[in-house]
Amino acid sequence: MPRIVLGIEYDGSAFFGWQWQTARRTVQSELETALSKIADEPITVICAGRTDAGVHALEQVVHFDTQAERSMYGWMMGGNTHLPDDIRIVWAQQAVFDFHARYSAIARFYRYVILNRPMKSALLRKQVTWCYQPLDADKMHRAAQYLIGDHDFSSFRAQGCQSKSPRRMMHFIDVYRKQEKVIMDISANAFLHHMVRNIAGVLMEIGMDKQPVDWTQELLLIKDRNQGGITAAPDGLYLGGVYYPEHYGITKQPVFDKLPPDAKRFDDRPKA
Repeated sequence: MPRIVLGIEYDGSAFFGWQWQTARRTVQSELETALSKIADEPITVICAGRTDAGVHALEQVVHFDTQAERSMYGWMMGGNTHLPDDIRIVWAQQAVFDFHARYSAIARFYRYVILNRPMKSALLRKQVTWCYQPLDADKMHRAAQYLIGDHDFSSFRAQGCQSKSPRRMMHFIDVYRKQEKVIMDISANAFLHHMVRNIAGVLMEIGMDKQPVDWTQELLLIKDRNQGGITAAPDGLYLGGVYYPEHYGITKQPVFDKLPPDAKRFDDRPKA
């Protein structure tokens, strides 16, 4: 049965997250409904990484299996015809080899955007997180470097996180200012529940001089979520992209040039 791969962007403001939920609007349910109309059969999609309520995607990657024969243009343009304005299929291609949107991924990239000015934005109410206190982006960047590498991120995972292991390989974190915005670009082999938002909350406290630069290192050693900072709002969080081995033919985003050459995927595939 052919397997189709799609790149999806969405504004998560009006969704209860990615995953299908009864009587709630989710990205997965909207996408599956649209694709099922094109295929004339029920379609179930698998994503590279689930996003929470209010979280956006610059490039979510999904796959689905189908007996329907449609062109890639047909899947993309036909799907968009039946999708709401806050979801768009931006590319489509047929999967090769044993491609799996989740299990084939080597790394994920997230971007967190903070509007750092005295007043909220009338135009970006749900697209950025607002912080009225001045942030020192340089201190935030230096603090973030303690998180690079293979660590136990227990201090940065949600209390209800269901992952069996708190260990993740952090490839890079860059924090920089772009005019009124402070932006955090972060990549790892995989992420724990609320991990990016918890890291953002910690870095914001450091940027406001409420905590020292080495607080991130201290939290890694403590391994206690109760000692960490706030969970930052979902509004400024974007799934930026997913990196796969080159033989799958998925276009590599330039940000992934920063990955080490020996980067490996997080092995959470169910054991046989």
